[in-house]
Amino acid sequence: MWPLTGVAVDEVAQRPAVAVKIENTAAARPQTGLNEADVVWETIIEFDVSRLMAVFHSSYPTDVGPIRSVRPVDMRIYSPLKPVFVFSGGQKGILNLVREAPGHWLEENRGVSQMWRAKDRRAPHNLYGSVEGLATLAPELTAAPPQQLVFAPTAQESAAIASGAVTSTIDLNMSAGAKPGWDWDAATNSWLRREGKTKATVSGGDQIRATNVVIIEVKAVDSGFDAQNKAPVPDNILEGTGTAIIATGGKTVEATWSKADQNAPLVLLTATGEPAPLAPGNTWVELLPQPQGTYTLTP
Repeated sequence: MWPLTGVAVDEVAQRPAVAVKIENTAAARPQTGLNEADVVWETIIEFDVSRLMAVFHSSYPTDVGPIRSVRPVDMRIYSPLKPVFVFSGGQKGILNLVREAPGHWLEENRGVSQMWRAKDRRAPHNLYGSVEGLATLAPELTAAPPQQLVFAPTAQESAAIASGAVTSTIDLNMSAGAKPGWDWDAATNSWLRREGKTKATVSGGDQIRATNVVIIEVKAVDSGFDAQNKAPVPDNILEGTGTAIIATGGKTVEATWSKADQNAPLVLLTATGEPAPLAPGNTWVELLPQPQGTYTLTP
């Protein structure tokens, strides 16, 4: 099976995961390539907007973006994968953290042969790249990533469907500027994403979809880095343990998460301490900052 989705396959491609930082402001939408990602992580950055990290392995799209800059939490997300990490730049101190983390990193100058500026958008919202091409710039990475999350053999055996409560809508209040939502759609057997009340789509018009949505409550802190006009850059403590919600198949179930250190994978456990498997398919992980972030589940 594919290690990042749990989908059955005859042979897993021996190639690295590619983790790409994607912008999620109004100027960046609709993005390209998000529906081809195995896992997408959403985090809050400065000025109360969210940013995404899209991780590709089972599919290598030739067009993804807009690509934007790195943040301190990123290394805790991608380090267990030892991937090709793709971004557009960052502060000197944060770049030092990238250099110390496992994997092969490519920012705009190092990956220029496989990145380009789209002419129909204004900078800085117009940097795109080829996942397939960017992977070739890390020839030393020749193995598939290790499995991260636990997957059930079938969707019906996943933790949420097996023991969860019926849920039609998930509304997240991540910050003043980031209020995404997910609606269960039985016709496509997936959660469909909203930005507020507006359908979130990729280029071409398809709505963004996920088989699993995982909400992770994480402590929000000041990273010590400053953005424009001395605005503090937030960070998330993605180590230790905390509360989680797993959404699959129109149901949600409470869970706990744990992560031993930066290089360890995220672990999801049921209320009884057993592994909480997801359904085979793609997953969105929402890092809900605490204490300000909230969520609402509607039956």
